[in-house]
Amino acid sequence: MTDIGLLMCGHGSRDARGTSEFASLAGAVARRFPHWTTAHGFLEFAQPTIADGLNRLAAEGAKTIIAVPSLLFSARHARTDIPEVLRDNAPSGIAIRYAEPLGFDPQVLRAAADRIEEAEASCAMQVSRAETLLLVAGRGTSDAEANSDLAKLTRLLAEGMEFGWGMTCYSGVTTPQPAQALDQAAKLGYRRIVVMPYFLSTGALVERIFVATDEAARRYPGTEFVQAPYLGAHPLIIEAFSDRIIEALEGPAHGHDHDHHAHDHDNDDCDDEWHNHAPHGPAEQPNIYSLAPRKG
Repeated sequence: MTDIGLLMCGHGSRDARGTSEFASLAGAVARRFPHWTTAHGFLEFAQPTIADGLNRLAAEGAKTIIAVPSLLFSARHARTDIPEVLRDNAPSGIAIRYAEPLGFDPQVLRAAADRIEEAEASCAMQVSRAETLLLVAGRGTSDAEANSDLAKLTRLLAEGMEFGWGMTCYSGVTTPQPAQALDQAAKLGYRRIVVMPYFLSTGALVERIFVATDEAARRYPGTEFVQAPYLGAHPLIIEAFSDRIIEALEGPAHGHDHDHHAHDHDNDDCDDEWHNHAPHGPAEQPNIYSLAPRKG
């Protein structure tokens, strides 16, 4: 056992199933690092909290903690809320290294494409991608940049998988909401609409997407509506999280220089180290052509 601790930081859900699914996801990531002390915690709505996770890892002897924002994009929770909780609750003498959200990691896009292909494979009727509209449904935030990230991801998936068209909707906070987007999509005349919930685990927002899809199917019986699974603990999601963890500990493999001694403290008397391992420069862009249907 080393003195490194791994803390998977989740958003949290009032839905017990979502909490359980995140715990399972965190456990799957933790098994990739069997010699480390591991824990998970939630920002809100659920227990244990992120502060609980920090205290548990410190009590078990961790001297360096890799804190992983288990979020798909770098919105306010990843940029501000989770770092504030970590700073406010960091045990004395503990170095915290903060990993990056998953973002546009090609492995995450491939995982999303796999979930879409699973949904297509379950259909009895053969419909070409050119006759299909892809609707990607995300959380939605008050952060316009994060909302635009989901729209960009939709474009990458729709073009990379050669769908006839792609649309984006949001299950919370912003618009278009799922019901509104489904009405708009149905009027475009595609034979099939595939709805992809871009979430790591279930919860009220995911259920809202599924309910809206069922209601749209009743309103538009001439269109086939297909619900894809959310990302969940797909093996490539586990792999992408593992890469983020290694980058936070060692620095990105593509060789950006980091100041591993630069501290960001609330005051100069603080003993706790804070390392933010955000990569410098533009993020690596995925190869969308790798999302074309797999052969065989």
